[in-house]
Amino acid sequence: MGCDGGTIPKRHELVKGPKKVEKVDKDAELVAQWNYCTLSQEILRRPIVACELGRLYNKDAIIEFLLDKSSEKALGKAASHIKSIKNVTELRLSDNPAWEGDKGNTKGDKHDDLQRARFICPVVGLEMNGRHRFCFLRGCGCVFSERALKEIKTEVCHTCGAAFQEDDVIVLNGTKEDVETLERRMEARRLRAKLGKKTKKPKVAESLSKSDVSEEAPGPSKMKTGKPEETSLDSQEKKSTSAPRSAAHGSSSGKAGKPPCGAMKRSIADSGESEAYKSLFTTHSSAKRSKEESAHWVTHTSYCF
Repeated sequence: MGCDGGTIPKRHELVKGPKKVEKVDKDAELVAQWNYCTLSQEILRRPIVACELGRLYNKDAIIEFLLDKSSEKALGKAASHIKSIKNVTELRLSDNPAWEGDKGNTKGDKHDDLQRARFICPVVGLEMNGRHRFCFLRGCGCVFSERALKEIKTEVCHTCGAAFQEDDVIVLNGTKEDVETLERRMEARRLRAKLGKKTKKPKVAESLSKSDVSEEAPGPSKMKTGKPEETSLDSQEKKSTSAPRSAAHGSSSGKAGKPPCGAMKRSIADSGESEAYKSLFTTHSSAKRSKEESAHWVTHTSYCF
């Protein structure tokens, strides 16, 4: 059954106790947070963006995440709160002149100082390696150390001069308490944006309806002004003047106009014209012939008697 040969077992070999909680190396955690993308776990490279909770991402990884519609997208819990590219802000970072990167260690025989950061605070000069708290402004994207904002209290950005408020200051890679406060601010901000869109819609509808009514309604020049008695008298005069005009117009038109019912037909013979004028018509006595003078039925000419 074992324990032969004079071996003496120890207690931890025989009794199984609770497992020890694995402690995360703080230095490794800081390096992962400040040098690698939270979504793709790749090295941060420009353009670098940050969300409303203060996490760092590569902009390419965010765009691919938003365009991806597969089922694997649900695994990206670190970016589940990002619904569009408007939910992230592109950061304006200041390069650290003392950072050499991989240039000085081409052979691999040199120690890499992980505490040396790529970016620094443009005001105080602190390195952005996780040892100091950093934050960015949501409006312009400029990055500063928290010490710089506390020492130089202004309502204007130190680099670009853009105005900002306390709600626009977002802590980068903050603690759990910082993330909870940022999450409450984010939800309140998005709720205000939704309410603002709903209030804009009825205002736009009212403005359109008012414009339609103003186009249909006549202006002051088109409206009839005056007393009702004067308008009635003017309408009666117009009717009385229009009646004889229409009668005269009907009599002058000879093509389609008909004679009035009381008018009598008169012949040319009864008129007081000259005999030469009357002889032009068939009703004159000179145009009438007797049966003997009329044409024979066999011949078709009227000149053969």
